[in-house]
Amino acid sequence: MPVPASGDASFRRYFRLQKGGESFIAMDAPPPQENCLPFVRVARYLEAMQLQAPRIIEADVENGFLLLTDMGSEQYLDRLQRDPDSADALYGAAIDALLRMQRRGAAYQSILPPYDEELLRFELTLFHDWLCGTHLNIEFSDDDERAWQACCDVLVENALGQPQVFVHRDYHSRNLMVMDDGTPGILDFQDAVEGPFTYDLVSLLKDCYIHWPAERVRLWALDYYRRLGEKIHRQVNEQRFIRYFELMGVQRELKAAGIFCRLNYRDGKRAYLGDVPRTLDYIVETGPRYAELDFVVRLIKEKVLPAWDGP
Repeated sequence: MPVPASGDASFRRYFRLQKGGESFIAMDAPPPQENCLPFVRVARYLEAMQLQAPRIIEADVENGFLLLTDMGSEQYLDRLQRDPDSADALYGAAIDALLRMQRRGAAYQSILPPYDEELLRFELTLFHDWLCGTHLNIEFSDDDERAWQACCDVLVENALGQPQVFVHRDYHSRNLMVMDDGTPGILDFQDAVEGPFTYDLVSLLKDCYIHWPAERVRLWALDYYRRLGEKIHRQVNEQRFIRYFELMGVQRELKAAGIFCRLNYRDGKRAYLGDVPRTLDYIVETGPRYAELDFVVRLIKEKVLPAWDGP
């Protein structure tokens, strides 16, 4: 008898099946809302990279059904909350896997959709429209709109100016599974794109679902940077890397906060509103180092967080 295996922010549903002592995951992705083909394609890329991700056993793409291998039920988030001392080992393994994805993913990145200016700017509208507009009814004056667009310009330029790699696009503690061999099981990869090399690192270290001290995040990020190799180091020095990383974080955090509000109003998934303050705190923490972001930081500190009413 199938049992629900996990929740999801999309319309996809997952069920765990047992047969002959083996466990499998059935994915139901209703075709009007979900397209299985990107999942199937990217799963094959990750398998070719020798990364731990669900393998496709059977696929009925037309009707939105997939039968997958089972990555288990312990998310990184579960382990980190229960055993914070495991963080260095877990993040070390996740960075190992990320570096492999970027290096071996070079063979596939050009056939992925691009994380281009249009997509980056659309994602930033989610904060403006769903969080500030729909949720908090904050009205932007003409001056506010100009200041907002100037901040968006900085964030988009920062993303497009980075070395471009294979990007998972949702590489965080709810999509990484604790596996017996110490390598992470990687889930929810169907939205992979060719995009900025710091994006997945930001998703991992500035996680919307768990927060670590800023200095610890910085040390993990620098560990990743030092392992990139001389070719990248010649293009991007440490100071430039930190700027790329921190501004990429602001773009992702604005996007994520907007998505959490959209999930509430469009999809009836109210619980995600509880993750918004943690997500915006990263911007408040980072923003003062970048004068270009003064408008966004003041907006969040003076209007958004004081008015926040939670889930």
